[in-house]
Amino acid sequence: MGQDPRTLPPSPNWYCARCSDAVPGGLFGFAARTSVFLVRVGPSAGAIPGTPPFRVIGELVGHTERVSGFTFSHHPGQYNLCATSSDDGTVKIWDVETKAVVTEHALHQHTISALHWSPQVKDLIVSGDEKGVVFCYWLNRNDSQHHFIEPRTIFCLTCSPHHEDLVAIGYKDGIVVIIDISKKGEVIHRLRGHDDEIHSIAWCPLPGEDCLSINQEENSEEPEIPNGKVIEQTLVTKGCYLATGSKDQTIRIWSCSRGRGVMILKLPFLKRRGGGIDPTVKERLWLTLHWPKDQPTQLVSSCFGGELLLWDLTQSWRRKYTLFSASSEGQNHSRIVFNLCPLQTEDDKQLLLSTSMDRDVKCWDMATLECCWTLPSLGGFAYSLAFSPVDMGCLAIGAGDGMIRIWNTLSIKNNYDVKNFWQGVKSKVTALCWHPAKEGCLAFGTDDGKVGLYDTYSNKPPQISSTYHKKTVYTLAWGPPLPPISLGGEGDRPSLTLYSCGGEGIVLQHNPWKLGGEAYDINKLIRDTNSIKYKLPVHTEISWKADGKIMALGNEDGSIEIFQVPNLKLICTIQQHHKLVNTISWHHEHGSQPELSYLMASGSNNAVIYVHNLKTVIESNPETPVTITEPYRTLSGHTAKITSVAWSPHHDGRLVSASYDGTAQVWDTLREEPLCNFRGHRGRLLCVAWSPLDPDCIYSGADDFCVYKWLTSMQEHSRPPQGKKSIELEKKRLSQPKPKPKKKKKPTSRAPVKQEVYDGNEDESIRESSGPVENGVSDQEGEEEAREPEFPSGVASMASREPVTCAPVSLGFEKSKVTVNNKVTLLKKEPPKEKPESLTKKRKTRSMLPLTTSLDHRSKEELHQDCLVLATAKHSKELNEEVSADLEERFHLGLFTDRGALYRMIEVEGKGHLENGHPELFHQLMLWKGDLKGVLQTAAERGELTDSLVAMAPVAGYHVWLWAVEAFAKQLCFQDQYVKAASHLLSIHKVYEAVELLKSNHFYREAIAVAKARLRPEDPILKDLYLTWGAILEKDGHYAVAAKCYLGAASAYDAAKVLSKKGDAASLKTAAELASIAGENELSSSLALRCAQELLLARNWVGAQEALKLHESLKGQRLVFCLLELLSKHLEERQLLEAKSSSYNSWATGTAGPFVERVTAVWKSTFSLESPEQYQAALQQLQSIKYPSATNNTPSKQLLLHICHDLTLAVLSQQVASWDAAVEALLRAVVRSYDSGNFTIMQEVHSAFLPEGCDHLRHKLGEPQSPITPAFKSLEAFFIYGHLYEFWWSLSRHFPKSSVWVRAAHRRTTSVEQSQQINNATPEETDPRDSQPEPSRPPELDVRLTEASKQMLITCKELFSEKHASLQNSQRTVAEVQETLAEMIRQHQKSQVCKSTTNGPDKSESEQATEQSLCSPQNECKEEKNQPLSLPELTKRLTEANEKIAKFPESVKIWPFPDVLECCLILLHIGSQCPGSMTQDMQQQAQELLQKYGNTKVYKRYCETFCT
Repeated sequence: MGQDPRTLPPSPNWYCARCSDAVPGGLFGFAARTSVFLVRVGPSAGAIPGTPPFRVIGELVGHTERVSGFTFSHHPGQYNLCATSSDDGTVKIWDVETKAVVTEHALHQHTISALHWSPQVKDLIVSGDEKGVVFCYWLNRNDSQHHFIEPRTIFCLTCSPHHEDLVAIGYKDGIVVIIDISKKGEVIHRLRGHDDEIHSIAWCPLPGEDCLSINQEENSEEPEIPNGKVIEQTLVTKGCYLATGSKDQTIRIWSCSRGRGVMILKLPFLKRRGGGIDPTVKERLWLTLHWPKDQPTQLVSSCFGGELLLWDLTQSWRRKYTLFSASSEGQNHSRIVFNLCPLQTEDDKQLLLSTSMDRDVKCWDMATLECCWTLPSLGGFAYSLAFSPVDMGCLAIGAGDGMIRIWNTLSIKNNYDVKNFWQGVKSKVTALCWHPAKEGCLAFGTDDGKVGLYDTYSNKPPQISSTYHKKTVYTLAWGPPLPPISLGGEGDRPSLTLYSCGGEGIVLQHNPWKLGGEAYDINKLIRDTNSIKYKLPVHTEISWKADGKIMALGNEDGSIEIFQVPNLKLICTIQQHHKLVNTISWHHEHGSQPELSYLMASGSNNAVIYVHNLKTVIESNPETPVTITEPYRTLSGHTAKITSVAWSPHHDGRLVSASYDGTAQVWDTLREEPLCNFRGHRGRLLCVAWSPLDPDCIYSGADDFCVYKWLTSMQEHSRPPQGKKSIELEKKRLSQPKPKPKKKKKPTSRAPVKQEVYDGNEDESIRESSGPVENGVSDQEGEEEAREPEFPSGVASMASREPVTCAPVSLGFEKSKVTVNNKVTLLKKEPPKEKPESLTKKRKTRSMLPLTTSLDHRSKEELHQDCLVLATAKHSKELNEEVSADLEERFHLGLFTDRGALYRMIEVEGKGHLENGHPELFHQLMLWKGDLKGVLQTAAERGELTDSLVAMAPVAGYHVWLWAVEAFAKQLCFQDQYVKAASHLLSIHKVYEAVELLKSNHFYREAIAVAKARLRPEDPILKDLYLTWGAILEKDGHYAVAAKCYLGAASAYDAAKVLSKKGDAASLKTAAELASIAGENELSSSLALRCAQELLLARNWVGAQEALKLHESLKGQRLVFCLLELLSKHLEERQLLEAKSSSYNSWATGTAGPFVERVTAVWKSTFSLESPEQYQAALQQLQSIKYPSATNNTPSKQLLLHICHDLTLAVLSQQVASWDAAVEALLRAVVRSYDSGNFTIMQEVHSAFLPEGCDHLRHKLGEPQSPITPAFKSLEAFFIYGHLYEFWWSLSRHFPKSSVWVRAAHRRTTSVEQSQQINNATPEETDPRDSQPEPSRPPELDVRLTEASKQMLITCKELFSEKHASLQNSQRTVAEVQETLAEMIRQHQKSQVCKSTTNGPDKSESEQATEQSLCSPQNECKEEKNQPLSLPELTKRLTEANEKIAKFPESVKIWPFPDVLECCLILLHIGSQCPGSMTQDMQQQAQELLQKYGNTKVYKRYCETFCT
């Protein structure tokens, strides 16, 4: 497990000759996508003892396209320098310690294909490109040299380790050359022998040619004279061997002194030994080499299937090799190996690192040839993460490379114990879900709509459901069987079935026992159970509550629907997000507060996360569905769409969210507080999961091909980046690879996906991998409200035919053509300006019988011969063979002989016309002949029917005409002239066919026009057309036209819904009006209220009131908004609100008189609220709405609205003389401002609603023992509490005239927003110490108290409530014990980890250590530090406190009360500042309360100060 962050990096790049390297001391780097990942290997990696000694330590970020080469400087003292080359055309030099670019050059004009840092020259980096250009770059003097040796593609190059000027270069066609860069790149040797790509070049580590005993004669297969020109034997060329590996399956060893090959090693075909490989994938060979430094007689090479071979070069006549990892199964790579690089660790181990197409990096011990460790990697986006609920610590990862990985995160021996599953997947894995109870049973979904079940404990291929989704699978969930599956007997049906939600908006129920059977669409059950008439929404997310009784469905329009088993009765709809819902998660059931399991968090394409508490709705089980429009908690801070949320299984109400803003955020949802923000990813986050074992540890996956394990305690940021920082993250993401334009492919018709499945062709290497671009549009909320348009495949290239609904006419393909033609003809009609005479002559019409005519223009002899043949034919009784042959030959004489001959002549002429491309002349000839039917058949076969031919068809009879028109319509369809084809079908009364033709080719506007003109109004085809077109327009974001379609289909409900999707005030208002006209009252009122709330945010009071006017049922809300407006105006005048509003209603301007009277006066004059009945009706309307309690982080506008709701109830209750309800409502408003820490608002409520104090209410309430008395007592206590604070502040600020203490306090807190810092709901959050002067300080001013102040101090006795002090003390104890227990669990887990990795201390010691650490730094009392609490002691405390709480009467528990001890402290402070201001009796009472109940951490220090 281990308390250390980990990275699952992207796969090393494929097909690169050198894109990984290592330096002594244990640093390894490999290129992956556009960056380089660095891995520390060996003792300095700081791995947990017992686990493999390596750790991913960072990334070099800066290239914008694939990194094609990576090489370290192998010079002692500069091991920290390295170089990279990239497809972006640059070579960058980096310092790995700072991870920054030192310098770079962009000398190459073509794609760089090879790179090496010279092992001889400290600052020389050599690179080569695909066109054969080599650049030498000297870093220190920033100088470069360019050589063009051969016009061929360079595949690899390696600088000589023995001579600083020699570089060996391998080309694509198998040539190898050795050049001398000091002589302008002169070719020293041209080594011929290979006949395919050179993948690797390795120089022998020893100079000279004595290390190999090669018998020259025996091996000479090539002449003595070196290839190329004869060169004098200098020291340069004398001694050194060179090894090359090629795609031609051979390794050749060359002698430099002779410039020819001395040994050929042919790769052996080895029998495959297992390994996860898809046999259907044909893979090419890659042959890479490593010549070990200390073993010049041995050579390491890769082989066909990923095996590594160690060749023995001492016996050249025998091809002798040893297989790496020969003994242990499954340790080898399963696909071809691309790179090998040696690494010497600090403890002098000789290791070899290999990268492969199987996406693993392996480390080999050269002493034993065994694999020491494997680092797995990802070849696609990390779409999905899921921890097994049964096999703890098993993390399933779904990625875009067509593989599922199971990571055993608990493995003690191996940090990266990862298994791959690829069988039966074959596409991007976008969703995963473990069976809640069955071991190893993992459901997966893919981007092509496949749903399958894997048994991860067996090697069997997965079972695949026979029902596919039409689009990407978004989510999978296990839940109880619903009808029809649940209708079987107990033994005939599974206890859980699998639910999948796909991109087309359908949720399917699959029977895991019969995946071959049909899956059921749950929409049918929803429709039947709830008898729904209107169109069901497009579903995008499904989530089951843990008890299996409630299902939540998230929809494309942002709504979430809550259903109840067994028949999916709809009990509630949540209208909150208004954009596509991406993720829903229910709180776990094992928290300390069982009611938290009713919390449901959701995230959408909006950046805000909402948490709803569905306890009351679920328990009340309403008859008709409830609509919720107020969230329980709102978590705002992210700046882009939310893709995933997950609750912590270790805490109460702690949530982590993943977002497109590139960060993951941990929240305390109950306080709406951001806790920590993780910014390690370089892409948009797609998934997040909380470790089930470690409360500090979270895993997240993103479109940067990475999965990170990170610790919440190690994050430096607490909230997502805003403004500039998020711009930096955006830049970071922009440096991800751009998609390469593919060659002339049609736009794909794949749907965009909720989590945007778009990572290029991940199966091939990153060459194809595209960056974060969605269907060619980078995601600047590019999808506005809807997903991008989707075209059915086959119609992919018809984008232009999509109706452009904002234009007055559809720019249908056909019509646009016609308009263009009109323009052209208009142009032609204008008289030509200056045309040469010859062009103005009329063109001669083409002859109908050109062959016959031409034959009549031959020589005189031929013509005479014609006459003789014709005469013979005419006058002989019987034609002999000779004459017949003559006539056959001279077919043009058919004009003068019989009909048969004429037909033959017409036939020949016709063929001629066809061959010359004039079918219309051929058709005319056939017409002359009278063969109209034949003409039509021929023309139809050849696709050459024309309007005029079809117009003549009736001549041949009615049936021929019908057939001809149909054939012509087909032909027009082939020519993409659908509208014309439909018109022809209409001419033969085929109306349905014409409509279907237009509809299937997306000419909805035309189809509707035809259907409406020709069919009965009630024909179902018409409704279907409206709905289909509406759905497509809705998807494209053309909401107004879509609404018109739904209205056309008499579906006003859908029309209103679609109009409201935009979510702006104008759209919402229109939607509300529309719903109101259509009689959809409930929808209308909810939309009108939403509209008003939108306008409220913009402080447009007039607009808000107008919106609420739309619906009678919103009368109550109008009163609330009215009161809110008056209060805002009041606060603004008192300069307590910052935001000035422009548009107040006219009635808000009068400021005279007490506040409550002004409110009722406006209600009477503007809303004609006079009679008690009217007040009663408004009261009932508003009482049904319940808002959640406030927290420190509740936005001020929302807080004011909720407070005004309570205040409105209070005023209404007073008007109908329901004083009990008035007190309750007033108290709720006060408590709300108290909970949110908003002291200013609390005081304003007091001054506006209780200007004379609480006495008048006391008289109204009647007898003192009524049930409402405790609520009144609380209200009175808060009133005194507020005055007490104001008085105390006036002393602290040393105002000489104490009579102005209220006014002074107001100036101190100038705005709603600022005042949040003054006082919070509980002393834990804002300790009294925050604002208290030290008690010992002598009063600096002689403050004389006014009578009012003295009176106020006397009333403070009301705050000394013994009951409440005791209750609050018990509650504090419970909170403290829970905190301590949570800390104990964390410490215990840490100690377990240490024990598992080292033979740690024995049990009693570790327990002691745990207890020791429990005294958190807040405890500053020494005695407590020395007495760590045992678990039984804590449990006992908790039980006692809970029992105490249970004994208190409900009346005390239900109504909040100011913190009694806090009040005691303030009064004692005042007593010390103004001696004599408090009676002795009161001081004593305050001290007694502090001594008795001040035993919790928070108050201990203060109690000591005041009570000693």
